[in-house]
This record gives sequence, C-alpha cells and structure tokens, in this order.
Amino acid sequence: MKRSSALLCTLLVPLAAFGQEEATEAELAQQLANPVASLISVPFQLNYDQDIGPLEQGDRYTLNVQPVIPVSIGPDWNLISRTIMPLVWQSDIVPGAGSQSGLGDVLQSVFFSPKAPTSGGWIWGAGGAFLLPTGSDDLLTADKWAAGPTAVALKQTGPWTYGALVNHLWSFAGESQRSDISSTFLQPFVSYALPSGVSYTVNLESTYDWRGSDWQVPVNFVAGRVTRIGGQLVQFNAGLRYYASSTPNGPDGFGARFVVVLLFPK
Repeated sequence: MKRSSALLCTLLVPLAAFGQEEATEAELAQQLANPVASLISVPFQLNYDQDIGPLEQGDRYTLNVQPVIPVSIGPDWNLISRTIMPLVWQSDIVPGAGSQSGLGDVLQSVFFSPKAPTSGGWIWGAGGAFLLPTGSDDLLTADKWAAGPTAVALKQTGPWTYGALVNHLWSFAGESQRSDISSTFLQPFVSYALPSGVSYTVNLESTYDWRGSDWQVPVNFVAGRVTRIGGQLVQFNAGLRYYASSTPNGPDGFGARFVVVLLFPK
C-alpha cells in the first residue's frame, strides 16, 4: 500500500528583513517541522514517482491535500486533526489498463497532544489513524476500511528538529476480493531551520506490509522557505525522493516533491 504521509518541510523565497517579521518566519519554519504544532496549515504536496508496475513502465503524480487543524480541548491539551486526501494521475501501472485519474483513499489521523513539552523537552502526541476507501477507480483504492494507532515524538533543540511518526493500520471491512491490510508506516525525520525562514529536511516515509513481507522506503530530501504573498503566509518547498527499497510493483529510483503550504497562525 502506497501513501505518502505526511509530514512536514520547506524551500525558496526572498531574503527576510531583520526584525519581527524575520523572527516570525523562523518560528513558523520550526512549527512546520512539528506534526502536532498548534498551527493551522494546508499543505498541497505534489509527488512524482516512476518505474511502477510489473513492467516498470508506470508513472504517477499524486497531489496530497493535507489540512492540519489543531483544536484546544482544555488548558493542557490539544487535539490535532491531520488529513491526507490524495488526488492521483497515473498511467501504465498495469499493462493494458491505460491511465487513471481521480481521488485515492483518504487517511485521517487524530492526535491528542500536551500543550507543554515534557521536562526533558520532548513533544509528543498519540491517537488513531483511519483509512477510508474513497478511491474513485479500482486502481486507486484498496477497497478496505482500516484503522489503528498512531503516535509522534520529537524534540526541538536550537535550529534542529528530530523525531518520528508512526502508525499501524489493520483492515476490518471492505471488498472481500481485495487483499487485507496490515501495514506499519514509520517516518523518522530531521530538520534544520535558519533564522531567515529557510529549512532543510530529510525524512523516510517507510511502509512495511506484514502480509507481503515487503518494505517500501522512499527517502525525501526537501528544502523550503517561508514568505508572504500579499498578506498570506506561505511556505514553498522542493526536493528529491529516492526509493531505497520498494515493493515488487512499487516505484523505483528517483522521484520529485513540490509543496506549497498555506499558513494560518493564531
């Protein structure tokens, strides 16, 4: 099962001026490296992957619309909603099937996270993840309902942010003719933010299919920058991805990632 999670990164923009605006951009760049930050954001993440399918002739473009909405649920806790809604165009994934386009399966995650870090400086959140069979084509959906736990832990030290996000999904309903789901998603990440609002991030979006005993491990190298367009705060990102390991019919080699994030700080 392929998805892209989602999480977090940055690139390109004019040099920020010294003063309060510069500090705000640097702060936002660090908040964006935190999956459970108290910051409303709407990333539009475009991924390109190649060499897909049994003949390794397939290509896929996936635009993940990923709104992140934190809600205060008291003086000490936040509830963070993270949605990944994939819009997909692909061709030659299956020999003779041509191309498909439309909505893929939506992944909804909900984290409960303390507003304050631990005494050791760790930020964490835990909750549930839910896969919804919303795919508009048989080749864009697993046709299964799935759910399981999810958690994230990270630490921010100076300009550095490092941590990991994990979830596991088990299918519990859906089309009986389709393969059941038992998969673990693990996303370790490290990010470095400059005072200008520029940041550099490396992460692994690895998925282990327990039924097929297969790993898929894309490594993402992304750079980004926070800026303003008119009155709107925006983060632009670009980078490469490389599949260190893949499933038998999964992508291979290099791909690309471009992200635009709309920011709505409180």
